[in-house]
Amino acid sequence: MTKPRKPDNEEERLAELVSLDILDREADERFDRITRLAQRLFNVPSAVITLIDSDRTWYLSKQGVSDSESPRDESFCAHAILGSDLMVIPDASKDSRLFDNPSVVADPGVRFYAGATITGPQGMKLGTLCVFDATPRDLSVEDQGSLRDLAGMVEGEIAALTLAVTDELTGLSNRRGFELSAGTLLEVCRHRGLNAALLYLDLDHFKEINDTHGHEEGDTALVQFAQHLAATFRNSDVIARYGGDEFLVFLADTGDPTLALARLEAILASRNAHPMNRYPMAVSIGSAVFTGDPDDTLDSLLNRADHEMYEVKRRHHEEQRPD
Repeated sequence: MTKPRKPDNEEERLAELVSLDILDREADERFDRITRLAQRLFNVPSAVITLIDSDRTWYLSKQGVSDSESPRDESFCAHAILGSDLMVIPDASKDSRLFDNPSVVADPGVRFYAGATITGPQGMKLGTLCVFDATPRDLSVEDQGSLRDLAGMVEGEIAALTLAVTDELTGLSNRRGFELSAGTLLEVCRHRGLNAALLYLDLDHFKEINDTHGHEEGDTALVQFAQHLAATFRNSDVIARYGGDEFLVFLADTGDPTLALARLEAILASRNAHPMNRYPMAVSIGSAVFTGDPDDTLDSLLNRADHEMYEVKRRHHEEQRPD
């Protein structure tokens, strides 16, 4: 086994890693969402965001892996940060650096590995977003681009740790967080030829809840609705409170949100049937589907979904207007 050497700028690289204060942090949904998506898009059992510390590789997020870290000397990713932005190994058992690596020799043993480097805000290579499998395979040029895109998404989330990207009331992404995450996912879908859907949701009669029951109850309604959205959509979807009583959901790798919306409708119906709830919860929803149109942007999808949502809300008001 060839132990990975340390980069020439190792001291500066470690200084940036330490300054970001992201080692040994609790699990974070913003990063877990990316590894879950990578696991699903590349159809692999394992996807990990690694950070290369002085003597270990620590896992910022992991899917299909039980350990939280591994020795740096045995790390595929410690090799990856020495090269360009991407390292692909179709069969590690035939790689002169890794054929006798403990991860390769152990049963079932890593064979396929692909890692895209993650660069910090100051330009240092911090680690990788990597996917691996016990079966030899290769990564197409298209898939390589997608892995780079997802690594860029990780870089954006790391940079955003110093910014306000979370809605304090609901714990969902806020407007800034949504634009960072959904914008990158849209490009992943564009490069891979995947459909996507954007939903724009607005709580009906929210002003009446505030006026009748008070603003504290209004906040409770927003938190409840956020929880209903989290229970409805996939854990790889981006859910955000866009402002006030408006929410957004970006669904990658789907062109039809019908089933998800039916789940939300059932959840709200169950909630409204509960005798302890003092008011019903209803929502107006607009949607926009991305099918690869090169002119489509996140803003254009938002505008289409927003327009449809207001049309739905207008019809709701007309239906409820007394004769």
